[in-house]
Amino acid sequence: MKELQNILAAFEQTQNQGQLTALATVVKTSGSVYRRPGARMLLTEEEQMIGCVSGGCLESDVFEKAQALMFTDGVPVVVNYNTTASDDIVWGFGLGCNGVVEVLIEPLSNQLAKGQLDFIAQCLHGQLSGVMATVFKVTGDSAKIASRLFLKPDGTVKSDIEDESLVQQILVDVEQILNQEKSRLKSYILPSGIAEVFLEVIHPVVPLVVFGAGHDAIPVVNLGKHQGWHVTVVDNRPGYITFERFPDSDQIIFSEPQAIQNHLNLNSRTVAIVMTHKYESDLALLRTLLASPVRYIGILGPKNRTQRLLQDLKSEGFVPTDAQLQRLYAPVGLDIGADSPEVIALAIITEIQMVLTGRSGQSLKDRKAPIHQGSESNMVSNAVCIDGVLMNG
Repeated sequence: MKELQNILAAFEQTQNQGQLTALATVVKTSGSVYRRPGARMLLTEEEQMIGCVSGGCLESDVFEKAQALMFTDGVPVVVNYNTTASDDIVWGFGLGCNGVVEVLIEPLSNQLAKGQLDFIAQCLHGQLSGVMATVFKVTGDSAKIASRLFLKPDGTVKSDIEDESLVQQILVDVEQILNQEKSRLKSYILPSGIAEVFLEVIHPVVPLVVFGAGHDAIPVVNLGKHQGWHVTVVDNRPGYITFERFPDSDQIIFSEPQAIQNHLNLNSRTVAIVMTHKYESDLALLRTLLASPVRYIGILGPKNRTQRLLQDLKSEGFVPTDAQLQRLYAPVGLDIGADSPEVIALAIITEIQMVLTGRSGQSLKDRKAPIHQGSESNMVSNAVCIDGVLMNG
């Protein structure tokens, strides 16, 4: 998410300066690779590279190919990088990753090409997700490489794909994956040929709300912002809740714990951390947060303190449901031996990332399945019923 934000900011700057640019996007992978479909890199005529499509091994070659397209206003191309052991010597990259990466490279010299970045920005900064369908491989004349269909967050559709039958088939799928919030690859069999399409869900920025503006909240805010999240700090102490104290925050709110709903939109995408160090404040916040649809509620403090908070809520007549309690993480954070504000912040942010991606938080050396299990680029066609799930939402 942070990478996409950096690309958007850099692209806006290059447009103001009149620079030529190109965009490289990973559209398909198989085997062991560093980045998955959806990874992007912006390239400029002044030899800047923002983002990456690999661990640093393919970027130079991608840049060379992008330069040629920039200065000739060339048509988009898909480059296949085969890093399996037998082909690695031929390519000369010395990667040893045993994987295949397909990268779409396109000059951003016309409005249609730029439209994808406008769409990504709209989704990131909006309240709802959208889906972008990108054609990256074609046999026959069913569509052009880098032609797209956009299902916008407001439900409207925009497309420059010429084959109407392909458009209609894609529309059915984009609405389905928007509900599932999982990007996919699909292969569509048409009378005029076959089109391979990357159906990508673009999610809004994660809204992180930190309740409490103490010293230990500062590294939490900094790390959250480093992830590209929208960070809000809430406190009822005027001397603490300032932008000078939290320069990385997007928003600061002066509010009593009982009145936070007057200032915040607590929706199902929100993740919240309660670290006020005040029992009565935490009690009021916990009551509001459990009753709201927020996705994650982290409470700083020992387990018995949280149990006491819950017991006091019950004595007041508020009995949380099992579903509400499943969203409660107390004590907050992963068990990494944290004993300082900075490491505690790392434990908290890492736990939130674990929850957002639906992972276990275990050491990768103990993981039996592949790191990106389910993310191989098996294609789905009209003739078969095998889904190739690429990533978690």
